[in-house]
Amino acid sequence: MKVLVTGGAGYVGSHAVQELSAAGHEIVVYDNFSTGHIEFCEGFRVVRGEIGDRELLSEALEEVDGVIHFAGSTYVGESMVSPRKYFRNNVEDALQLLDAVLASDVRIFVFSSSCAVYGIPHRLPIAESSRKEPINPYGATKLFFEQMLSAYEFSHGLKHVCLRYFNAAGADKNGNIGEFHHPETHLIPLALRAVTGTAPPLRIFGSNLATPDGTCIRDYIHVSDLGRAHLKAVEYLARGGRSVSLNLGTGRGTSIVSLVRAIERMVGRSIPREFAASRPGDPPALCADASLAKALLDWEPRLDLTAILESAWAWEIHGLPALLSASSSTRIVPPR
Repeated sequence: MKVLVTGGAGYVGSHAVQELSAAGHEIVVYDNFSTGHIEFCEGFRVVRGEIGDRELLSEALEEVDGVIHFAGSTYVGESMVSPRKYFRNNVEDALQLLDAVLASDVRIFVFSSSCAVYGIPHRLPIAESSRKEPINPYGATKLFFEQMLSAYEFSHGLKHVCLRYFNAAGADKNGNIGEFHHPETHLIPLALRAVTGTAPPLRIFGSNLATPDGTCIRDYIHVSDLGRAHLKAVEYLARGGRSVSLNLGTGRGTSIVSLVRAIERMVGRSIPREFAASRPGDPPALCADASLAKALLDWEPRLDLTAILESAWAWEIHGLPALLSASSSTRIVPPR
């Protein structure tokens, strides 16, 4: 298959591109590079463009068989203070993508959604049937786009899989791609940079939450496992699979304090840290029931928390410095 990957230069998107390519699929990366990195796209055809550019999207869609949609704004905290940006990027501009898809021959669509659609869960682990009550604009925009896809399937037959993943973490085993955000807000890279002294002490938001040690509990899933799930979803739809929303996680929750201690054991050093008030929009605990993804996609995580931390550490020590010092030879190719 030939697959258009919007946001394919980003953290999760670039790992999905690697998995698709390794399985023999042809890739077109579509990205505006506001947060993605051209270095992650070496060897692939790249189209530089905005997700709201209907004309450019239409040209890029002419030769592809399916779409995986990652592009958008992705920070929960930022969405609380800049909701306008999130509704514009994740809904208004994304609608242009959907309309361009409907005007094309493409009827295979995989959406990079989020566990943020659930809000504060009423029970753990979270199943796909759980109530969808997002508590931040980021989650609201993800849920709205899922609802758009459902409507477009009913009216136009657009088959889709929405992948609601939990906390993406880790880095590619080859050390070529990993987390590289501006600014960085994710816990693991911030903890690793705190321990090396390249960042301030780690701020832990919330110490008296309704969890065993008072800190947030999250389900950390290796980014390469997420990339493989997107590959599985595309191939599932290509085989005639039905539209569905699926959780992606390990089913094991880890508190922030437990995660910090695991990192300290790995590196043999203490992580400077300080506690701050919990953040609006952050649920105390999230943990996935991903049994449906196993049943339908034959997918389950292969990499555990140790693999996540070791790959993230290798990226911080070797991969990221090499990326920052290297110049890219990737050529931006306009759509034919």
